[in-house]
Amino acid sequence: MSPVECIFQEFIDAIQTATSEDEFERVATRLTQRLGFQRFAYLRLTGETPMLISSYPKTWTSRYFQLGYQQLDPVVRRARAERALFSWGGEASALAGNREQRRFFDEAMTFGIRSGITVPIRGGFGRMAAFTLATGDRDLHPERLVADGKDLIQLVGLHFHCYVAARLDVLSASKLIASELSQRERQCLAWTARGKTIADIAVLVQIAPRTVVFHLDNARRKLGAASIAQCVAEALRRGLLS
Repeated sequence: MSPVECIFQEFIDAIQTATSEDEFERVATRLTQRLGFQRFAYLRLTGETPMLISSYPKTWTSRYFQLGYQQLDPVVRRARAERALFSWGGEASALAGNREQRRFFDEAMTFGIRSGITVPIRGGFGRMAAFTLATGDRDLHPERLVADGKDLIQLVGLHFHCYVAARLDVLSASKLIASELSQRERQCLAWTARGKTIADIAVLVQIAPRTVVFHLDNARRKLGAASIAQCVAEALRRGLLS
């Protein structure tokens, strides 16, 4: 196995165990450094709330969203329009674009973001994401790395996007469902999970048996389960009863 293949395999092994934004950030940061870059950013634009996982300075990312730079950023705009991986930055960026875009690149450079490589990722209904490896090193020429490692970086970007969507979106959906379950519904499910009957739960929660049935049926419907047993199993799997 070549060194590049080893880096990619290590990345795949690590990302399969990531379950939070912090863990995804640590995996991508290690990969970034092993590929010779200094920072990475994964930006997903779906609806009104952008999602960012990155190792960029927090002062920069806060300013970026506060000023709505995702609408101005030439890299994001190019990622919206193109499908192929591309390099950006350096002296060429200082001369390209309009005055606002040149000022944007100048400001980014003060935070150590000078040049990089970006993988555009397209979704349906106008949704898009971009995975970027960046550096502030004047001596690193991303266009050369594109020629040498284009396939690897493309695979990394796509895998990162897919794993983030698969893991974090499921967690977000579970949290949303948990917030939609009422306290009574969670109580009834929790007691059912402990083996209590409807009559037992009615006594424990101090409500009528038919009300217990009502709450359990509501929870079953919200979780898309075919039976109360499946509903309890699904609630436990999603961590809704902890």
